[in-house]
Amino acid sequence: MTSSAASLAPAAATPAASTPQLFRPLPLRSVTARNRIMLSPLCEYSAREGLPNDWHLVHLGARAIGGAGIVCTEATAVEPRGRITPACLGLWNDAQRDAFAGIARFVQAQGAVPGIQLAHAGRKASTRPPWEKGTAISPADGGWETIAPSALPYSPGGRAPLEMTARHIAEVVAAFAAAARRALEAGFKLVEVHAAHGYLIHEFLSPLTNRRGDGYGGPLPHRLRLLEEVLDAVRGVWPSSLPLFVRISATDWVPGGWDLEQSLALARRLRERGDVDLVDCSSGGNDPRQQVPVGPGYQVPFAEAIRREAGIATGAVGLIREPRQAEDILAQGRADVIVMGRMLMAEPHWPLRAAKALGFEHPWPNPYLRAKME
Repeated sequence: MTSSAASLAPAAATPAASTPQLFRPLPLRSVTARNRIMLSPLCEYSAREGLPNDWHLVHLGARAIGGAGIVCTEATAVEPRGRITPACLGLWNDAQRDAFAGIARFVQAQGAVPGIQLAHAGRKASTRPPWEKGTAISPADGGWETIAPSALPYSPGGRAPLEMTARHIAEVVAAFAAAARRALEAGFKLVEVHAAHGYLIHEFLSPLTNRRGDGYGGPLPHRLRLLEEVLDAVRGVWPSSLPLFVRISATDWVPGGWDLEQSLALARRLRERGDVDLVDCSSGGNDPRQQVPVGPGYQVPFAEAIRREAGIATGAVGLIREPRQAEDILAQGRADVIVMGRMLMAEPHWPLRAAKALGFEHPWPNPYLRAKME
């Protein structure tokens, strides 16, 4: 993880009128992504004390070498109690910042925009990794007390989180700001605030998990308040010259929960604020009763509706696997970015394969030119 990695980055190609939409540069304030492919934040559950290590360098670096335009870290907790598991990444101290710096530098040296997703797991914290069935860890077994807008457990019969006081809320907001400052110091060029998948900010947004009677609960403007305070705090330290994304779950997939109509209202508010550049449109994760109609591109309609109705850029994610499928989503104006998770996990060089399939001459890393097939 040294500055000599800069020599490995290929020169950027000048886009032509025939360039596929997937490989057109994406301007984001002072930053330009080389294409419209973003590595989705993918939890690796491989850290110790929140510190990134060689696994994270290789995981993120491989996707940058493979041609993605934006390479984003997994959900990175802004405080220890905000981790999903004890093995999640964090950015609440300077040692973590310093460990991230080499990774951000390497990703950028390969021509990708290094991004970081800042998160707090709320009531879904203190659990085991998925390969250990993701069960809750009690404080007696090395877990910790979780916090949430209301004292409602995620699973029936589960341990109830602590209902947050005004002090807890202020601490979380301050933690997001401190993490954003460290992200800047580490060399990241993009921050995404995680407000999806049933984690803390999503818990405040959804009426299923927010039963508060104060200024953070009840009507929609009150339920948006935590997210807006977090965005204000992050923008207070994150330069106006650098992009800021927000990931949302566009629906809870449960009647009476957060839904597309509320997501549109949120997106319109984000557009009015002017400090958020893109809404990363996922769904679900807030309630185990969800019924999700999974299929190819099943979440793309959310990105399309928010882009069209709210007038803000969107990222589409969810079973987008084939180059032509991704290209058509962009060409039809349904989204501005393709956010890829499992596909890029399985195939780090998918962007290079997609370029070939779409007839685009994507630069290859110089050390790999011998492997390029004409």
